[in-house]
Amino acid sequence: MIRFLSSLVLIAGSLFFVPDQALAINEAETLALLVDTIDNTDDPAVQAALMKGMLSAMAGRRNVAAPNAWSKVATKLGKSEGKEVKDFASQLSQIFGDKAAVEQALATVQDSSASLAERRRALHSLLSQQNDQVSALLEPLLAEPAMRLDAIRGFSAIENGQASKLLLAGYKNWSEEHQKAVVETLATRKVYAEALLDAIKKKQITKQQIPVHVARSLSFLLGDSFAKVFGEVRQLSQDRTKLIAKYKKLLTPSALEKADPAKGRVLYNKTCANCHTLYGTGGKIGPELTGSNRANLDYILLNSVDPSYDVPAGYRMVIIQTVDGRVLDGVIAEENAQRVILKTVQQPTVVILKSDIENRKVSTKSMMPDAQLDQMKPQEVINLIKYLQTTEQVELPQ
Repeated sequence: MIRFLSSLVLIAGSLFFVPDQALAINEAETLALLVDTIDNTDDPAVQAALMKGMLSAMAGRRNVAAPNAWSKVATKLGKSEGKEVKDFASQLSQIFGDKAAVEQALATVQDSSASLAERRRALHSLLSQQNDQVSALLEPLLAEPAMRLDAIRGFSAIENGQASKLLLAGYKNWSEEHQKAVVETLATRKVYAEALLDAIKKKQITKQQIPVHVARSLSFLLGDSFAKVFGEVRQLSQDRTKLIAKYKKLLTPSALEKADPAKGRVLYNKTCANCHTLYGTGGKIGPELTGSNRANLDYILLNSVDPSYDVPAGYRMVIIQTVDGRVLDGVIAEENAQRVILKTVQQPTVVILKSDIENRKVSTKSMMPDAQLDQMKPQEVINLIKYLQTTEQVELPQ
């Protein structure tokens, strides 16, 4: 029995990852089997595991036909004492187009007495379903610091005519993390990007507050009008050899010996950790750094000064524009016949249905910005390189 349930969990998790093949498992039959199994067990752990696999497989899907037994099973699961079971059942019901589940999720988002985790899950589920009603809830959520980041990013998922005005109005009073999210969100849709460009013209937002990956998206959306204000987005380090020589002159053995790797770790967390994993923590957009050739100064400098010099196919930037005007850039995490899963700087994974894609472009560019070291003070560069050359994790400064 245990082996049978384990097999079903694997099936649930891989249900829709099979490409178009004659032997592909029939979706409706498999869903019916999984729902029947959930109904015939009273073990919350098994129920949760099966539903988690189903949700993973159907991430990004909308209005999937519900198995005949789902309504009855969902009612049963809604009475479970396990919060995870009830939450997963609600998310599945939304994917199956259940209006009552959608209304409950909308109520949860607005319920200040609900836990933060419950509200965030409900919001993300509604955004994934592109629910029109949730768009109106984003404005009041901006006033709640704990929900603000989710609300800011929510405007990217669903276009809102007031988004640019609301985000730019709050920008100067928000934290650096929230300001970064505003800039990234405003670079996802043309109408938003035009408002961001106007804010740059008025110096409400400086050019220095526009990361290179955001500038690339803005250049894609706005073309020459963006270049006239921002300048050309640097495409390649034309003076690669000269820059490497400049930094090697700075990064002498004596300078590195006196450097502070703890301060370097602070800089790394700010500039690199969103995309790279080092010592078990960090993002997974770029290559794992722990086992890389970090002791070699030439290797570090080449990849820092001109990261697009030799980009492996798996790390090339992909720009996707959806039929509703959203623009996303990242690297491909997974892809099948129905969807693309993109790893982005903003989010670990973004699921995009292929039916929602209007335009897709593969760049030879790395997601890593060119010339990041140019933005740092000399001692900051030395501290960062010192940290990158460590062989074990160092403590953050007190």
